[in-house]
Amino acid sequence: MIVALMSKVLVEEGYTVLTVDSDESNPGLYLMFGFDRAPMPLIDVRRGGAYIMREFEQDQLSLEDIPGEYLAEDDGLKLLIVGKINEALQGCACTMGAVVKDLLGKLVLKDNEVVVVDTEAGVEHFGRGLEKNIDTVLVVVEPSFESIALAEKVNDLAGAIGDNRVLAILNKITSDGMEESIREKLKKRYIKPIGTIRHDPQISEVCFEGKALGDSQAKEDVRRIVRSLLEDSELD
Repeated sequence: MIVALMSKVLVEEGYTVLTVDSDESNPGLYLMFGFDRAPMPLIDVRRGGAYIMREFEQDQLSLEDIPGEYLAEDDGLKLLIVGKINEALQGCACTMGAVVKDLLGKLVLKDNEVVVVDTEAGVEHFGRGLEKNIDTVLVVVEPSFESIALAEKVNDLAGAIGDNRVLAILNKITSDGMEESIREKLKKRYIKPIGTIRHDPQISEVCFEGKALGDSQAKEDVRRIVRSLLEDSELD
């Protein structure tokens, strides 16, 4: 949800956005963007794989170099799906992780282009080194002990990889007291919050129905986060 809203807001702010769906489990990101169907994945075991076209063999890759069949596009937004676990005994997702790492390492962006990567929840992608080619890691922190502990782990792992910035987005916040408490816990763990998304029943209903995300209070919260990111980085 956050990736979809962030991508939409960046487009509205004048950027061309490539959203990379690298979560091999979550099936519905394309629906949140309002696409009728998902683009062809880079890896599909039923087709014997992909990511072997000559365009991907280049040492450097622009957004225009990505073959159109692997993209769903709409008004400055490009959605790319690496692959999904679709069959029992398909094997692990390590190959998908390697493809994402390779793709991100080759991409060369123009000043008005941004890549947003949606990973699976957890820290497995750090083991694959996906974050090696990412500027900023956004960890979504919800009101639970596990979420805060995971944010601390992400901060440690990102620091071990290189120069990744780690910023926290507080999500599903229902009160000022809850927000203040989480911010204090993150401060003790040397994690900087970049913004807060309040619990939004409208978003919950839309996500339950599998519909496109439209305007909402959550989107305006994300807009403030995006503008803070742009002010806090070299993107703008």
